Amino acid sequence: AKRDSLRPSIIIVKNVIGYGCPAKQGKASAHGEPLGEENIRALKENLGWQLEPAFYVPDEVYTNMDKYIGDGVWKEENWHELFKQYSEAYPELADEYTKWMKNEINKEELLNNEEFWSFDKEMATRESSGIVINRLANIIPNLMGGSADLEPSNKTYMKDKGDFSAEDRSGQNLHFGVREHAMAAITNGMYAHGGLKVFCSTFFVFSDYMKGAMRLSALMKLPIPYVLTHDSIGVGEDGPTHQPIEQLAALRSMPNMAVFRPADSKETAAAWYYAVTNGETPTSLVLTRQKLPLYEGCPKRALKGGYIIKESKKETPDVILMASGSEVELIYKAADELEVKGIDARVVSIPCFELFDAQDEDYKESVLPNCVRKRVAVEALTSFGWHKYVGLDGEIISLDTFGASGNANELFKQFGFTVDNVVDTAVKVVNK
Repeated sequence: AKRDSLRPSIIIVKNVIGYGCPAKQGKASAHGEPLGEENIRALKENLGWQLEPAFYVPDEVYTNMDKYIGDGVWKEENWHELFKQYSEAYPELADEYTKWMKNEINKEELLNNEEFWSFDKEMATRESSGIVINRLANIIPNLMGGSADLEPSNKTYMKDKGDFSAEDRSGQNLHFGVREHAMAAITNGMYAHGGLKVFCSTFFVFSDYMKGAMRLSALMKLPIPYVLTHDSIGVGEDGPTHQPIEQLAALRSMPNMAVFRPADSKETAAAWYYAVTNGETPTSLVLTRQKLPLYEGCPKRALKGGYIIKESKKETPDVILMASGSEVELIYKAADELEVKGIDARVVSIPCFELFDAQDEDYKESVLPNCVRKRVAVEALTSFGWHKYVGLDGEIISLDTFGASGNANELFKQFGFTVDNVVDTAVKVVNK
């Protein structure tokens, strides 16, 4: 296998579970149950192993390990000496290498970078994410990432940064191929090694394929950005197999995973800012295929996870409308129509449950005051998870069935994701 440099090799090792234990060999119980004292003794006798003490380790093992430890100490000492010489000869490069290995980034500089936060027109959040990635590529020299064969749709290509390949190791764009789980696992390994800021991407519905590796990102505290586009039934004619329903709730339920579903380009920039500056939390950026409007106001407010995007006329509103992603547009417009009906609405965007829940009680109360029990949440995915915000007196406009194949605009109408339905639902809630 080592001699063949062109083809992968498979080495198949046949074995028997519980080998050597007379009572357990070849049985599932050898895996799922402790052997027990009697079986351990029988195993040792069968293998000709020394019975006592209970955890006997031959001297040869210690001798062998001492050799490996000694070799390792020698190699590390030599490496440190080499790096010391390198640092003296090339201090600037050595400093840059150290920063890369620590994955350091100047948070304040990025936070105050006006170009990073600047957008001037409506666009799909997958498109604005692509713009942000290219801005970051010019700020973070060790940014590296790619897509599972969906780069033109995911908008993850870094312009003028080249493609990484066996022939050219200098490129920063990775082409993972159709292997979502392997892609996420590779990204974990790259980040755990150190030296590179890495990200990966696919369609949101395919996050199911890489959930195990994403869970390990969260478990190992590896702050990897996952770019997950085509976030709802808005994917169009591909049908329910490509339309995520339960995936958002699944990722939100994962400990130490920040899940952003931005309502516009500014919120998308906030999601990316959090993704590359926090030190130990992976971020799922759940992005639209369809264009979204650009809202007024400071983009950095999205870093709170939830905020008032349109304030009510009264100090205490009659109803609170809340949503994430593309559905923020529906509640934003619905508030105007409710005003005509004499109902005062506060509009709240909640792009990230995890960051909003992490805010102090005073802030959360200022956005979702406990005294206002009339609430409506809108999201074109499963309702699971929104109940903690709407309470017993609120309503959720969601999709608790699978989608259908058809034009995105027609599907949104069919499943009730319209301004009229938001208005009607809010009126019913207020008049309960």
